[in-house]
This record gives sequence, C-alpha cells and structure tokens, in this order.
Amino acid sequence: MPERTTGLRAIHVRPGHPDFLDLPWGMPLAAWPGATERILELPRGLSRHEVQFVDYGDGALYAVKELPAGLAEKEYGLLLEMQARRLPTVEAAGHVAAGDCSYLVTRYLDASHPYRVLFLNKGLERYRVRLLDAMAGLLVRLHLAGAYWGDCSLSNVLFRRDAGQLGAYLVDAETSELHDRLSDGQRRLDLMIMEENVGGDLLDISIAVPLPEGLRPETFGADVRRRYESLWHEVNREEVLRPDERWRIQARIKALHALGFSVQEIRFVATGDGDKLVMRPIVTDRDYHRHRLHDLTGLVAEDRQAELMLNEIRELRARMAKAHKREVPQSAAAFRWLTETWDPAQQALAPLVKTDAEAAEIYCQVLEHKWFMSEKAGKDVGLDAALKDYLKRFKPRRRKQG
Repeated sequence: MPERTTGLRAIHVRPGHPDFLDLPWGMPLAAWPGATERILELPRGLSRHEVQFVDYGDGALYAVKELPAGLAEKEYGLLLEMQARRLPTVEAAGHVAAGDCSYLVTRYLDASHPYRVLFLNKGLERYRVRLLDAMAGLLVRLHLAGAYWGDCSLSNVLFRRDAGQLGAYLVDAETSELHDRLSDGQRRLDLMIMEENVGGDLLDISIAVPLPEGLRPETFGADVRRRYESLWHEVNREEVLRPDERWRIQARIKALHALGFSVQEIRFVATGDGDKLVMRPIVTDRDYHRHRLHDLTGLVAEDRQAELMLNEIRELRARMAKAHKREVPQSAAAFRWLTETWDPAQQALAPLVKTDAEAAEIYCQVLEHKWFMSEKAGKDVGLDAALKDYLKRFKPRRRKQG
C-alpha cells in the first residue's frame, strides 16, 4: 500500500474506550511497530489486510485493521448490529479515516486464541477436535439471526476455552450481510464457502504440525457441515402434538436449553387434522446458561462453564431443601453458592488467574479434577480436596532467591 501524505481526517470511538489519538494515523499500518510503543505482538490468524495490536494498559488490548476508504465504517456498523442481535463477535470500538485508508478498531477478545495457537501450543491438544462443533455452532447461531457471513474460515474466528469445549467468535465481518431471515440458498452458499476455506486453513497448519486423529483437511469442511445440518435440524424441527401431550412442550424446551439455546417463544399452528397442533420453537441464541448464571449471580462465563456452575447451584438447592424440609428459591441457593463456594475458590485460585476471563475456566478445570479424583476414590472427595490437590499440582513455583 502506498505511503499517504495526509493524516487523520476523522475518528469515531464508542464510549468506554481510549480516544486513540496518540496513534500514528499518518503512516501505513505496517510501519507502526517502529512509530509507537503501544504495538504488541500477539498470535494471529491469516488475514488479507494488515492488522496491528495496540496495548492501552490494564489488559485493554485492541486490534487495528487497515482497509480501503469507507469499508471500516461499514464493517463497524455490521459488528454493532451483530452485537445487538447477541451474536458472538469481537466488540467494535471505533473506526478511523486517515489519508486514503480507513481503519477498524476492535477490542481484543480476552483469553481467546486463533486456531493456529490451538495446534502449535502443546498445552491445548484436547481442544483441537472441538473445532468441528465450535464452527458448526457459530454458523447455526449466525444463520438463525439472519447473518450471512460470506467468508467463513478458521482464520476469521477466535476461540475461547469453555469447560473442555470451545466457543467460537466471529472476527471479520467485512463480507457479511444482515437480513431478517436467510433463505436456504444463502445458507447453502455460506456453507459451501466454509467448506472450501476451512479445508485450506487446516491444510496450511498440517504442514507445521501433525493433525489429531479425526481431523483431515480434505474432509474437515464436510464434517463441520454435517454437524451444522444436525444442529440446524434439531433447533428448527417441528413436532405435532395432541391435546394430551402438553408435557412434550416442556421436554422440547429443556432439550433446547441443554444445547445452550434460549427459547423466545413457542408457536402453535393448527394442522387441519382434528385437535392436533404443530409446535414451532422460536430460538434466539446459544447462551441460555450464561444468561441464567448472570441473572442469578452477576458472573460472566462461557455457556458450558455456566452450565456446570448452574448444576452446582441446583445440587446445593436440593441439599438446602432437604435440610429445611421445604422448597428453597434458586436465588437463595445461588447467593449461598456464590459466597460459600465461588468466592473462597477464587481467592485460592488467584495465583493461577491472569485475567477475569480465565477465572471461570480454571474453576471448571477444578470441577473436572474433582470428578477424576472422585472416580478414582470411588466416592465424592469434595471441592476442598480437589482444590488443594489442583493447586498442589499447578500452582506457580516461586523462584529461589540468590
């Protein structure tokens, strides 16, 4: 890209973010590493555009992407609308016009990894095969909300660990479109692009490291598509009910909740066959558990993490009900869990937690550790014992003095 002779022309920043006025907007983005001390080198996926990461302290990291004039504002608007539709994307912080280019500024997603890190980091092997479900789930969520991606690839996604699973977040919305509803043709086109792109991404990384069993570049895209189709069918399928089968309504809602989907409403349509009705659930997003946990405790977690913590709250509620010989409100159990279980555990785990986003994941690792210890002992060893053993195994060692 040619050097520019004019500098900053306009800057738009959302409240709660830095003004970014101290960045060298009059220079090409590729020259920024020598022009500002805010540049931070971070792992990244492949990108057709120049990207730099800037550090504003206290964990406030931002990605700056250089685009042709006018495109940054367009992508900024798309990301804002996606956030309004509660889709898993990076947070749009602002857009800038400088010289003959535009720049998109997004908040770096804490505790996230590009797909290349999942393969190059030896400590993340268990998460590699989770890419299939993560990509399928992300596409289903986008399509349910009327979002056509247009450039689905592993390089355009960031991944967060979620209690042994992976959560996927869209990073690049440059080619995206938002509609009230996608046609089957738009969904098929998105899936076709996905199959081609993710296969190439996996082939690229296979040159550097061996792939785990079950992940092959030539079939990866088709495998993601099969999982997508299965999940799409489950979320959108209709059921025919008779008047005496009301129990199936709650059963269907619970099944969708188990998949992490929030159900906005249930619609019933007459079939024309006596008293039978067709039940159509209206699904919104795949964050049911995290929304419920936040409502009860104020904690922010990924959906699978939240599900495990909600299970703990339910178990505590059952024990409280048995002890008091009466029903106990879930809010009361949640408060007790928060003060007597979560808070003490976080104090003990503080040496291992680098960012707020890691707190829930490490806690869930302790729960998994408790499960393994209990299975070996043939009884429930309890959280305290699991916590002590986990810290003994993983607590950072102090360096010897002198």
